Amino acid sequence: MADATTLTWTVLVNSEHQYGLHPTDLPIPMGWRAAGYTGTEEECMRHVDAVWTDMRPLSLREALGSSVA
Repeated sequence: MADATTLTWTVLVNSEHQYGLHPTDLPIPMGWRAAGYTGTEEECMRHVDAVWTDMRPLSLREALGSSVA
């Protein structure tokens, strides 16, 4: 496997709207789906920082009556 600086990464999201990064050339783990963004690790981290603004799991946000992003 190539080192992290040469890998292409995919941003993943799970059913709780939590985000993660995963090497594009590996199968997506069960419980996750592609979020529609790929790039370098740094690019993907910037994307996650921009879109994942509420770290609470979706179920907690819903239980508390917060708006869902």
